Amino acid sequence: MLKLVEVDSFYGRGHVLHGVNLDMPAGEITTILDRNGTGKTTLLKTIMGLTDRTNGAIRYDERDIAGEPTFRRARSGFAYVPQGREIFPLLTVEENLKTGFAPLKRDERSVPDDVFSLFPVLKDMLRRRGGDLSGGQQQQLAIGRALVMRPRLLLLDEPTEGIQPSIIKDIGRAITYLRSLGKIAIVLVEQYLDFARELGDHFAVMERGAIVYSCDRANLDEGALRRAMAI
Repeated sequence: MLKLVEVDSFYGRGHVLHGVNLDMPAGEITTILDRNGTGKTTLLKTIMGLTDRTNGAIRYDERDIAGEPTFRRARSGFAYVPQGREIFPLLTVEENLKTGFAPLKRDERSVPDDVFSLFPVLKDMLRRRGGDLSGGQQQQLAIGRALVMRPRLLLLDEPTEGIQPSIIKDIGRAITYLRSLGKIAIVLVEQYLDFARELGDHFAVMERGAIVYSCDRANLDEGALRRAMAI
């Protein structure tokens, strides 16, 4: 579905991504690990068109979208759950979910049943303000908002960061369910190696904006993966 070919990315004069090649198929989870914290978030922002400049090709269904603005990518089915969640604290849960309507056609502007079946707490708290929710509930809200967009590509930036173990399990089950639908390409940026290893179909380790190790689940060498994370 999505393929990056020799992608470089820049913030001003800063060269952050270096020659990234990556395939992200529909119905599979591509996990990005980054031991020193430089590059993985920029990778997601590059896919969304949020960096200052990009070189190389970003092919979505064989169409190069590297020059397309963010709003067109959103209309094409790209949904991004940023690190830190970035929900609207003064809006209710229902209002936060409805912000996901922005790229949709009028006849598509409803909250899918899957949002509430995956995260029942959101249905119970529709009238509560986003800022009153716990960190884990806010993360569920952020993912739910992305699902409102009916994504074909779902980008998740460290969804387990600062989240209690019970909600991490809920999020893991939700991601597994979304993969099972076979329609969504999921890109999971994660520092929690055990969570990434459990869910991932493909693995890539980044260092200073370049991919230094990659494999798929069938060829996963856990020792090599851990060494790449530790170097």
